[in-house]
Amino acid sequence: MDKKREFETDAIRNQIERSGFGEHTSAMYVTSSFVFDDAEDMRASFAEEKEKNIYSRFSNPNNTEFVNKIVAMEGAESGYAFASGMSAIFSTFGALLSSGDHILSARSVFGSTHALFTRFFPKWGIETTYFNISEANDIESLIQPNTKILYAETPTNPGLEILDLEYLGHITKKHGILLVIDNCFATPYLQQPIQYGADLVVHSATKLIDGQGRVLGGVTVGRADLIREIYLFSRNTGPSLSPFNSWILSKSLETLAVRVDRHCENALAVAEFLEKHQRVSSVRYPFLKTHPQYAIAVKQMKKGGNIVAFEVKGGIEAGRNFLNRIKMCSLSANLGDTRTIVTHPASSTHSKLSVEERAVVGITDGLIRVSIGLENISDIVDDLSQALNY
Repeated sequence: MDKKREFETDAIRNQIERSGFGEHTSAMYVTSSFVFDDAEDMRASFAEEKEKNIYSRFSNPNNTEFVNKIVAMEGAESGYAFASGMSAIFSTFGALLSSGDHILSARSVFGSTHALFTRFFPKWGIETTYFNISEANDIESLIQPNTKILYAETPTNPGLEILDLEYLGHITKKHGILLVIDNCFATPYLQQPIQYGADLVVHSATKLIDGQGRVLGGVTVGRADLIREIYLFSRNTGPSLSPFNSWILSKSLETLAVRVDRHCENALAVAEFLEKHQRVSSVRYPFLKTHPQYAIAVKQMKKGGNIVAFEVKGGIEAGRNFLNRIKMCSLSANLGDTRTIVTHPASSTHSKLSVEERAVVGITDGLIRVSIGLENISDIVDDLSQALNY
């Protein structure tokens, strides 16, 4: 029996079949539709008696290659690619939930996901109950007879809280509900939730999977029967990923491991620097021993990821002043880029929440989120240092 290939090798060598031109790197299939040999070939293809590309809203060779790589990386059975991370989240829930169903979710979720749960799903009779990370050991009591999905991000955005995937997997299997995990911050290189019991794993491929701030994309992988439902929902509602973006993302996966290794190395160095700075009151990074869930992070993650969150003394004004003094790093709402990105959530991405609402999800007035890039670590530290020394 052939030896199973390692993560890095599979990311590079897992490709679609070459065309008759013998290209070394995968070709780009920028086409809306595909042709058939004859009437019977067309009939059998639409009847799904054979696997064949029909229309790029359904499938495309580039999408297939990208999805197959994520499936292999996550240890999943099947998957489907989307135009963005949010289309992946919406379509996953939309395919699997019905009016009257209930979602149990960690409170610390991405803002647009929170909007789905609180503004849109209630219109369709789908309810959501939140639990705080500090209450994670009591979530069993929140499961209702109509609970269909337990959903969580880990690490969370932007507070970098860590949920115990093994515990969540145990609870969901015990109660017969689905476990859906957003693995965007960790990537499949650092963490594979399926091995702990997740039924589905969702990614915003826009972040570290692309890694260079170029394209939008999303993907959901997991159990084949669930992906089948998501596929049927998606081929009719149209959130599919474009072939061009699929090609870009598939190529990006070839360097995911080496990029994330460097991201993590830089991030840990930044976190250690910030812990010693007099204008910083606290630092949160999963692989710092001072992190409240450090033991869980080390158990389920290979390294700590590329996001560092810290509290600058002086509240909102200090946070704004810090951003205004940044010289090299970028001020942006994106993350997972080659370039280091700095964000002050209280005055930007989460400014519409009240102080109390922000506090519940760990967003204090002076919280700074830094997406650590691939620049030389000395240049990153120098920029952060001069911005803090006001």
